[in-house]
Amino acid sequence: MSQTTASRPREASQPKVGALIRALRKRNHMTLQQLGEAATLSVGYLSQIERDRATPTLGTLAQIARAFEVGVEYFISAPSPASAHTRQDERPRFSIDGSSIIYERLGIEFPGSALSSFIMTVPPGFQSETVSHEGEEILYVLEGELTQWLDGAEIIMAAGDSLHFRGNVPHAWANRTEVPVKLLWTGTLTLFRSSARPRTIKNNQTGDRPASSLEHQKAHSKERQS
Repeated sequence: MSQTTASRPREASQPKVGALIRALRKRNHMTLQQLGEAATLSVGYLSQIERDRATPTLGTLAQIARAFEVGVEYFISAPSPASAHTRQDERPRFSIDGSSIIYERLGIEFPGSALSSFIMTVPPGFQSETVSHEGEEILYVLEGELTQWLDGAEIIMAAGDSLHFRGNVPHAWANRTEVPVKLLWTGTLTLFRSSARPRTIKNNQTGDRPASSLEHQKAHSKERQS
């Protein structure tokens, strides 16, 4: 599928992802260091994102969103399937502003749901950032050849190959070929929420700021597993 067939998440007159992240961080009196610790991302990479010199993948944007206690729909317009049954020609597609990856959302939201799933079309030459996060992921290559790095080890994945791993293992991937790669991604990393309104907690040193996922887990450690 060519990149021109994807619906862009924002009009040209609307703020880019980097500007939205910076504005939300400033509004919640967070430093880049605080956001980096909450999202488990480096300060340097976050700075590049805010200045639109780097474009996060959907998974990385979800980590940033979790630090603010919002869903990724706060930053992008990601259409949801109308029902649990989706047809190939009718499935909603989107991309992150500034990114050439096309996402096809397969899953829907319902009470207790834990999985997110997408078909991703990765253009030639694209390489993701190295990330780690909670949960787990499964990759299944539908077309092309994907290079995956998992805890420093390089894995070449061809069509029909799969990989299942814990999200807290540092990982990255790239399309080092001259043709697009299509893959099925499924994971337990929460990407969407029913509300995109940021939630804040009181911090005596920095004022009101969003509760990070770690703080949220500590507050409810007696009620659920981290």
